[in-house]
Amino acid sequence: MKKHFRFHNLSHKSMSFTDVYHYIKTFIKQDPKAQYRLMIGTDSQVHAKSTRFITGIVIRREGHGVWACLTRRDLPRRIENLHEKISIETTITEEVAQLFTPEKKRKLLDITLPHIDEGSSFTIEGHLDVGRGKQNKTKVYVKEMMARLEELGMKALVKPDSFVASSYANRYTK
Repeated sequence: MKKHFRFHNLSHKSMSFTDVYHYIKTFIKQDPKAQYRLMIGTDSQVHAKSTRFITGIVIRREGHGVWACLTRRDLPRRIENLHEKISIETTITEEVAQLFTPEKKRKLLDITLPHIDEGSSFTIEGHLDVGRGKQNKTKVYVKEMMARLEELGMKALVKPDSFVASSYANRYTK
């Protein structure tokens, strides 16, 4: 897996991670007293001769908007094995999450921390495209994938709460 990512959204077509981090930091600085959720999640879709992986990064100011972007990776083969596909999704989410180094996370937290008594908060979540439902084929992988993200210090969420993977990224895998 390559470590070089290019991100895009409706306003910006080719952003480096440095650009993405700048936009997230600027977004938080606009209202440092708010509650923030930094969410990262990946979904995939098998196509005729490849498998497309889309990873979303979303910074959400609870009740007051979001800033979001995506990165795309196409692997030149059809990944039919469900465990392999879910594992690659989780790996890409881990890779993107690790771009937020401890120093970068601390700098984001430092913006909201002085306002903690006024209700500010900052959390980092990993959104997995797996679910616990009886009919969900991915239920057997929930614990394994959640543990991987939790080892990185992220709050791991699954369907129906993992909307960055299961909804936002999913929309762009087609």
